[in-house]
Amino acid sequence: MAIDPNPAPLGECDSPASVLGFVRAEQAAAEAAQVRVLEGAVAWASMHSVDCLDDAACLPGAEGEIAIAGPGAPLVTEFAPLELGAALGMSSDAARAMLGEAVELAHRLPKTWAAVRAGEVPAWRGRKVAANTLSLPADGAAYVDAHVWSVAGKIGYAALDRLIEEARVRFDPAGAEEKRRAAADRRHFDLDTGRVSFGGTVVVDGELDLADALDLDDAVARGARVLGELGCAESLDVRRSLAVGEMARRQLALDLDTTPTEVASLSKRCRPRQVVVHVHLTEAAIAGGDGLHLARVENTRSFVSADQVKTWCASPDAQVIVKPVIDLADVDHTDAYEVPDRIAERVQLNNPTCVFPWCGRSARRADNDHVVRHRHEREGPPGDGEYGETTDPNLAPLCRTHHRAKTHTAWAYTKLDETTFLWRSPNGIHLRRDHTGTTIVTT
Repeated sequence: MAIDPNPAPLGECDSPASVLGFVRAEQAAAEAAQVRVLEGAVAWASMHSVDCLDDAACLPGAEGEIAIAGPGAPLVTEFAPLELGAALGMSSDAARAMLGEAVELAHRLPKTWAAVRAGEVPAWRGRKVAANTLSLPADGAAYVDAHVWSVAGKIGYAALDRLIEEARVRFDPAGAEEKRRAAADRRHFDLDTGRVSFGGTVVVDGELDLADALDLDDAVARGARVLGELGCAESLDVRRSLAVGEMARRQLALDLDTTPTEVASLSKRCRPRQVVVHVHLTEAAIAGGDGLHLARVENTRSFVSADQVKTWCASPDAQVIVKPVIDLADVDHTDAYEVPDRIAERVQLNNPTCVFPWCGRSARRADNDHVVRHRHEREGPPGDGEYGETTDPNLAPLCRTHHRAKTHTAWAYTKLDETTFLWRSPNGIHLRRDHTGTTIVTT
């Protein structure tokens, strides 16, 4: 059934068929818009290729070049993804990925790109194909393009992966052999501490050798059984999770010294590995009382209950360090360029992440930037003769990428208050970054 290009407005849809017609037309319009965004990304990359370095709104010699697509695709200037991401409301990393996939399509997958532009392949599927060919040599990408473009709109991920592996074996045998030897690197064991539930739990994901997996399963099952025999009334699944924690704590306490066993048994056990969690509690949460009290876990930018924090602190292996309350409204300054710890801590607490639009990198791993450059700074564009101090109102956390972009290019920002920043991109886009981390275009 053809899609009506001019469906009735939703308020006038009086039948199921008309509603379906409306949503199909809107979906088609959205997909067409995504294609146009990719076309714009290709044009942006062309304007910021290394051949156009002088037109890239940067200081000569300060901006390098990067490969965002596969071999043979044009190189672009280092900070090209930043302003595109700001205009699209996405992080710099997401913009770089999207820009690379668009360039990959346009320059190394021309048949697939033509199908995307013709509406025969959804933009997201075209990006999926491009993301999987970035590491192939040029003839390998051409092989995938020739075989996938006509079915890219319906091919499954597994079939696409097989086709790409075939292209790699055919056209990059050395790379295929290296990948085979490195297949073991797929093994992983990840704890997603970036997403902590309110109950204080995290998701664990892993891929192990079969023998290791069987041994781990046997150890976890044995630990769960022992916990049950000791009187733990939790379910089997919960006891298995508890058993993993007990295994970890025993491992951390092992004395891995090569001292003979009879001597080692008399020696002091190794201190467990230190895991630092920054938890912020209100006075009411510390005092307890009626009601639910929350604690903010700075490391993971999540909340847990105050009772969960008490449970963590009750562990015999826990070392609790209580720091005095820091007045976030306080202001301090120093004549030195280096930022003292007391000021850096306050800056990081006021702004837990990099303050560049849509950036979420932790402030504790970022640079403390002088918004108005300090007189001791040797880099950066020439100013108007004014210099800033090392003081709270003139400091903000910027990750290294965005610190360099601010230093070496025409990106500029003003600190409106401790948690609000007004940014201006090289091409005049104004963005407001407030304390919630959101950004609003304020043209």
